[in-house]
Amino acid sequence: MANKRIEKVRDKRKLRVRKKVAGSQARPRLCVFRSASHIYVQAIDDVSGRTIAAASSLAKELSGQGKSLKKTEMAKSVGMLVARRLQEIGVADAVFDRGRFLYHGRVKSLADGAREAGLNF
Repeated sequence: MANKRIEKVRDKRKLRVRKKVAGSQARPRLCVFRSASHIYVQAIDDVSGRTIAAASSLAKELSGQGKSLKKTEMAKSVGMLVARRLQEIGVADAVFDRGRFLYHGRVKSLADGAREAGLNF
């Protein structure tokens, strides 16, 4: 019973965030998904409907760090990785879409890592 109520609240929050956030080729939407053990982020161009870049805590570049880092530290590394990948294709600005997750903990850490690596949002 409680799980269904929590899911409803999360889905309402997701819709509330998504109606205000949209991405383009020059300024893609950074969409975050957080599971119990991993974190994923995609840079999405909503105009053409395609993913420009993506990164996750399962990426090969971060595979050696996985066991030694806390989840918030890994999220910061994922944010830095996606920022580097976007800068390689010439994107300097983005729109942050936290989705149904509150802006604290791993989600905030991912955003801070992307900002640290030079991404503006």
